Amino acid sequence: MVPRTVLRLAFVLCLPSPPAVATTPERVLVVVNDNSQLSRSIGEYYVQRRGVPPGNVCHVKTATNEDIPREDYDREIARVIGECLRRRGLVESIYYIVTTAGVPLRIPGTGGTDASAASVDGELTLLYTDLAGGKPHALRGSIPNPFFGKRDAPFSHPRFPIYLVTRLAAYDLAGVKAMIDRALQASNRGKFVIDLTNSSDAAGNDWLRNAAILLPQDRVVLDETTKPVYDQANVIGYASWGSNDDNRTRRFPGFHWLPGGIVTEYVSSDGRTFARPPESWMPGRDWVLRTVWFGGSPQSLVADSILEGATGGSGHVYEPYLTFTPRPDLLLPAYYSGRNLAESFYLAIPALSWQNIVIGDPLCTLGKP
Repeated sequence: MVPRTVLRLAFVLCLPSPPAVATTPERVLVVVNDNSQLSRSIGEYYVQRRGVPPGNVCHVKTATNEDIPREDYDREIARVIGECLRRRGLVESIYYIVTTAGVPLRIPGTGGTDASAASVDGELTLLYTDLAGGKPHALRGSIPNPFFGKRDAPFSHPRFPIYLVTRLAAYDLAGVKAMIDRALQASNRGKFVIDLTNSSDAAGNDWLRNAAILLPQDRVVLDETTKPVYDQANVIGYASWGSNDDNRTRRFPGFHWLPGGIVTEYVSSDGRTFARPPESWMPGRDWVLRTVWFGGSPQSLVADSILEGATGGSGHVYEPYLTFTPRPDLLLPAYYSGRNLAESFYLAIPALSWQNIVIGDPLCTLGKP
């Protein structure tokens, strides 16, 4: 077996220099649902704080429910945003689409590996392809992400024919505003907490170990015991199995998050809702006793991380399968190297038109080390 110190050196030597990233507000399109006061308020606050041009706000009028039927999504969201981009000459120049709480979250459908169900945000990533190709993408199953794993490539059109879609959402308006404010205060300091579990799934644990190898040793807390990591200070990144860790007994890990801190967990439904659970609710793995569920699942929620102080994160609206969850060994080193939040998450997500969502300001960046 090769010593871990040797592996660490080998991985670090292979890391490319971080590419220049497009972080200007002119690259952002903000989607506001005019039927939602929450969506309008979030859009106004973000545009003002980030300096997004007024012409880069697209107004839709659709239901405020978290679920939206496919035909309504096509007519009231995708078509309207496509027309905004075309009419304003923004198809090529926009790289990032920001949805706001109050814009529907999920498109119900069939499940399984060829699911027609998807996240609204996951479908919007392929709107560029749809506009350029003149016809909609296939709906069943996932579509490979052309940006996946491209650590040494700056994101641009038409090389990568997708939009990077993030969502400004939390349990309430105050939570979203605080998240936006933290994004503007981000800096490259603090610890990356990486928590393995005793799960038998070797691939997920290997990705976590590799993330630790690829980050500076003095910036990493790596735990390979069966005891969950709690009560860490100065956290800038966190990757774990979330409520899939059999030994986790707390709803919140009790972290002190630094501005700019992000989270990713191997949890099948952690982005299923942004409704706030009761204070007494405790996530877990009990799929039999439905009285302990919230929002259709017993599993943990990414919105809890935002409530605790994280600035961004990833989640899944339906079962994504481990293969299609964000790869922490791509995500965390990219973010540490100075990539912005959107690019860091999307180069770590293997497939689009699927169940993934990314929470946070796409332009949030720690800056270079």
